[in-house]
Amino acid sequence: MKNTHNFVKGVISLAISQLVIKILGMVYSLYLTNKEGFGDAGNAIYMSGYQVYALFLTISSIGVPNAISKLISEKLAIGDERSADRILKVATIFFAIFGFLGTNTLFLGANFISNNLLLIPEAKFTLMFLSPAIFFVAVSSVIEGYFNGRKEIYKTAKAQVIEQFLKMIFTISIVNFLATLTGKNTEYMAAGANFATSLAAMLSVFYLLIVCLKTRKKVKVNKIRCYKQESVIKILINIAKVSIPLAVGALLVALNSNIDAMTVVRNLKTVVGEEMAQIRYGILTSKVDVLLTVPLSFNMAFSVALIPEIASAKIKNDYEDISKKISFSILISMLLAIPAMFGLYAYSEEILKLLFPKASAGGDLLKIAVFAIPFQILVQTINGALQGLGKFNVTTIALSVGTVVKLIGNLVLLKSTVLLEKGAILSTIACYFAILCITFYNLCKNCKLNLSFSKILLKPILASFIMIVVSKIFYKELLVLGINESLSTIMAILVAVIIYVINILFLKILSVEEIFRGKIEKRVKTQKA
Repeated sequence: MKNTHNFVKGVISLAISQLVIKILGMVYSLYLTNKEGFGDAGNAIYMSGYQVYALFLTISSIGVPNAISKLISEKLAIGDERSADRILKVATIFFAIFGFLGTNTLFLGANFISNNLLLIPEAKFTLMFLSPAIFFVAVSSVIEGYFNGRKEIYKTAKAQVIEQFLKMIFTISIVNFLATLTGKNTEYMAAGANFATSLAAMLSVFYLLIVCLKTRKKVKVNKIRCYKQESVIKILINIAKVSIPLAVGALLVALNSNIDAMTVVRNLKTVVGEEMAQIRYGILTSKVDVLLTVPLSFNMAFSVALIPEIASAKIKNDYEDISKKISFSILISMLLAIPAMFGLYAYSEEILKLLFPKASAGGDLLKIAVFAIPFQILVQTINGALQGLGKFNVTTIALSVGTVVKLIGNLVLLKSTVLLEKGAILSTIACYFAILCITFYNLCKNCKLNLSFSKILLKPILASFIMIVVSKIFYKELLVLGINESLSTIMAILVAVIIYVINILFLKILSVEEIFRGKIEKRVKTQKA
């Protein structure tokens, strides 16, 4: 069917964009970590500021793309183009004002936050230079939601790639300039790295506005029906009904990250000293967390694409389509999560040496953290499905429980002189396990799923195990032949990917027909016509 084809097309375009974004992000991340004068200490300043920025961003705009996407898709499902356009206008003005307030609050409160909450005074300038990005992201989030609601996700994907490319260029250029100007002052370099985020966000907004104006001009020609127009107050109420629960949920996710920012250094410095505590926190956030977000970024495509698809299908009472898309998304999510967990565990030391040759510590932390990947990915997909179904309270309640689990876990486990920062990782795993239990239970209550335990768990585990065994043998043979460790790691990972794809087809987890289902169904429909 056309809907299935559009869904798969949207997921693929967003997944590819996330791959490009991660590669670009890895470039400047590697540059910063290996830059003399920056390293793990610089990452601690850089990331602590970024976590607070993410919290302010959540309050002002996160949840907005999904909310706007759901509302737009519902209007377009009944052919009401005029209302969709009106939602865009009202939301853009409202969140621009809200974002402006967020920018000013963070800028003026930077000194207090860095000294009293983070206990990292050097993060002051980082917060100040990041603050303008809140306004620009608040505006861009509305436009991205508009495109997602129109099921033109490729436009959102393109804008995100452009923004990340600009961020990479600006980060490297500004940090290099400041390193020369200030004699490699870590504090100023970290602030400059985050200033690059604001510049990239600003230019990304200009691009989105141009594309949005062109899209609206084309849409106006295609108006067919006239519907009763809702008042500005009514539109804002509808946006609030959807965006507030989403924002609260996103706020809780951001709060989870800030729990680490406000507890790891605070607890570790009494055991290992302040400087070492910051370094350990820098390793945790700039290496372990960054690597864990790679599979999450690819899977985000399903979470984003599911919301307008399910919202649109629900308006039409097409529950069979809802069940198919959610079941398919969960299957693909597990096919992504399990090999990512196996691969990062098996090659934790090798990957860190490959990516961070001058600061490769953290392999022991990564080996533990990978067990959170399946829980995080499933939560991401299921939350997208629940939001599409309109079950916002479920995700909010689940994330609230997870945040409490995370906070208690950190307060208890970080006090252990044996676990140290590993306690923060264990509490994260417990946090997402609790969230998954609640969300999956409620999804099953609200939607009939067609899931096979063998296909979503047993076979992917077997395929991943075979993948690692074969790639490890290949890796050791390459070392014996005298090939350097870095090249051997890259070649072994490529072999692992090939072996895993073969295993998927051989074990009949996913057939060629399922992969190209959208195109096949479209071709059959055309032939029948």
